[in-house]
Amino acid sequence: MRLGGFVILPRILDKGRAALAGKQGEYLYDCPLDRNFFRYTGIDAAELKKQLAMGKGDSAVLKWIQQNAQNKLQPWQIASWSHYHENRGPTDVETREFFNDYHRNTSALREDIASWFDVLDLDDYVSFGGRA
Repeated sequence: MRLGGFVILPRILDKGRAALAGKQGEYLYDCPLDRNFFRYTGIDAAELKKQLAMGKGDSAVLKWIQQNAQNKLQPWQIASWSHYHENRGPTDVETREFFNDYHRNTSALREDIASWFDVLDLDDYVSFGGRA
């Protein structure tokens, strides 16, 4: 799912709302993955969280982001950035080991787990009772 072309934005908004409600569990707002979005757009994580605390819906928050982003991005730039992050996997040996261990221990039979977004989707599925 995308919002404003950003593949990660719906997750960020959900995590921010969960954090405000005290129900984020293991999911952390402003984690390293989220920070990629904040750096790319030039949006401050704390300021975005204030918008969420006002009870704004996704469309209103997206409008605020578009108005307040320091980096004014074209649709093609957003699409390229999102495509990169959708397909980005671990790169260094230590991170690959973590990734592979998680994959092995969560769902060794799944051959479609290749990117961090695949891991996030798998984790969401398993965390809410799915069998991988």
